[in-house]
Amino acid sequence: MSIFSEWTSALMPHLILAPIMLPMFTAAMMLLLGEERQRAKLVINLASTLLGLIVAIALLKWSKATGGTASMGVYLPGNWPAPFGIVLVLDRLSAMMLVLTSFVALCSIIFAASRWHRAGVHYHPLFQLQLMGLSGAFLTADLFNLFVFFEIMLAASYGLLLHGSGRTRVQAGLHYIAVNLAASSLFLIGASMLYGITGTLNMADLAQSIPSVAAADRGLLHAAAAILATAFLIKAAVWPLNFWLVPAYSAATPPVGALFALMTKVGIYTIVRLWTLMFSSEAGASALFGSMWLIGGGVLTMAFGAIGMLGSQRFSKLAGYAAILSSGTLLAATGFGQNELTAGLLYYLLSSTLAVSALFLLSDLVERWRNDGSSFSPYDEDETAPFLTPELTPQAGTNFDEDEEVLVGRVIPAAAAFLGIAYLMCTLVIAGLPPLSGFIGKFAMLTALINPLGMGSSAGMQLGTPGWTLVTLMIATGLIALIALTRSGIRVFWASHARTAPRLRLVEALPLAMLLLASIMLTVKAEPVMRFTQATANMLHAPGTYVKAVMSTRPKPGPVAHEAPSLPAESAMGSATESATGSRQ
Repeated sequence: MSIFSEWTSALMPHLILAPIMLPMFTAAMMLLLGEERQRAKLVINLASTLLGLIVAIALLKWSKATGGTASMGVYLPGNWPAPFGIVLVLDRLSAMMLVLTSFVALCSIIFAASRWHRAGVHYHPLFQLQLMGLSGAFLTADLFNLFVFFEIMLAASYGLLLHGSGRTRVQAGLHYIAVNLAASSLFLIGASMLYGITGTLNMADLAQSIPSVAAADRGLLHAAAAILATAFLIKAAVWPLNFWLVPAYSAATPPVGALFALMTKVGIYTIVRLWTLMFSSEAGASALFGSMWLIGGGVLTMAFGAIGMLGSQRFSKLAGYAAILSSGTLLAATGFGQNELTAGLLYYLLSSTLAVSALFLLSDLVERWRNDGSSFSPYDEDETAPFLTPELTPQAGTNFDEDEEVLVGRVIPAAAAFLGIAYLMCTLVIAGLPPLSGFIGKFAMLTALINPLGMGSSAGMQLGTPGWTLVTLMIATGLIALIALTRSGIRVFWASHARTAPRLRLVEALPLAMLLLASIMLTVKAEPVMRFTQATANMLHAPGTYVKAVMSTRPKPGPVAHEAPSLPAESAMGSATESATGSRQ
């Protein structure tokens, strides 16, 4: 047993590199296969994604095994100490995001196996490169490599968004590329300014350097941080910089849309990571810098997302606005800088991501059912077309009472019942209604907002006007989301008795069931999950642990060179004399 423990402890630090290297090698391998080998690529993609999920779960268990700096894994790929070399850090937050990413990706690729992976070229390599970028963004510990992984992630997303071609996808893809290129430029400008002020891009070193920045340079520091934050806020879909998200995500194929539900969470993750490190309560004159901007932007984003849901009827657009709504909630909660509120928002992040991903997958099945399976494309070119099918459009003289009489005693097809239950669960989670995980996440955040001085609460903003505004909006936007989702559900499920029963394949129903089952498990296991997110939040708001773990990690010593055996003193002197004599001769 001790040998196994020693082997595990020696292997686990190197396993930190696996979430990056595994998809990179898988993508390279699949590029060597021709496009006619789609089945082989699918099998390789599925196997690699499943293995990545297993690795992520192992890393998650390792990260929560012990407390303090021992619960963090620090890996130095170049064997150079921080802040001079590349550093990868695994803590509770990054491990949680890795598991979430791998799980959603597995559900996405299973769903794509039904037909979507054949709609274009290089789907599988791009999918793996997307996973590589996402994993690298969660693990890296310096801004430069964060930019590198962001660009890998975005480059892959450009190809995935255009997968399947079509005028709508190309148009939305061009807007998406232009906006993200602008965000990348802001990223470079902000990172360059921070480097000029502090002389470092390592996140832990930045946390050490910011409190000692000269007063004359602090305004420039805040400007650099604001420019950098703008790049992340664009990716997090903050209002008014989120006009690109719904057209792009709704135009993408459904499995890609489900995977893209993680993209806004990357922006949220980066803001939470950097803001708690650089502008924590220990940052001196820069403590909690930008908190009101985060709260204000988050509140406006919540309002925009809720209004967008109310004005949408298609499931894909509802899912896009639901992603914006959840992103705004997370941003506003982050700005308060309280560990108990952060614990609730991390739980809500898990729940909302699963629900939005499930709604993207559900949109494909519902649209196909609406079109009686006649169209390979899940979206009509004419966005103004009525949501109801011609058979369901009310006609003059229609007697709805007679139609209702016909429904009495009719058995609901199993596939239709499955879709209806899945949609109901998505509605409950997104609206934050009991008994599912969306309610638990919102309830935890509301409790922390109303009782900010609870046991173990860290220093941060008190309730005040911003807090009451967020409390009101969380309740109001939940109600608006419920109205919007219920209205669309009635039009699709309640008024669908004239349609033929939907046909579902196992590879389509399985990933949707997996996402919903994960949401149920979050509800059933709410207590241990909340304990985990609370421990994660406590470490985030005590950045000294992260800084100490990164800065105290030393490179591994290299192999010791074998020295030549030394000669006796007389022999050495004689050899030296002979050498000198020979050289004179």
